[in-house]
Amino acid sequence: MVKDGPRVARYKRHLRVRAKVEGTAIRPRLCVFRSLNHIYVQVIDDARGHALVSASTLDTEVKNVADGKTKTARSELVGSLVARRALSQGINQVAFDRGGYKYHGRVKALAEAARREGLKF
Repeated sequence: MVKDGPRVARYKRHLRVRAKVEGTAIRPRLCVFRSLNHIYVQVIDDARGHALVSASTLDTEVKNVADGKTKTARSELVGSLVARRALSQGINQVAFDRGGYKYHGRVKALAEAARREGLKF
């Protein structure tokens, strides 16, 4: 295993974030995973160990609209979709878990779009 590099740095950041951020029934955790081409989001209740809501760029609601858009624009679509789904389930406040990714680019676009839809961090 490589002892340094961007993947290990992200993993270390993720451990630091997860030491502080925990999802509860009242305030679940909004967890982000970013791959090279897609972005995935889940709203998780850590007390029960259940994903309550999820969205990604692979969802048909996003996929149909996202053709020809940048990855950042697709992330905004996913952020607004997960916020709408969470609000429909009665979840209006979450703890943001950026998954060890730096808060810029696609992760920032997703978070700001979710906030615009009415989700509180």
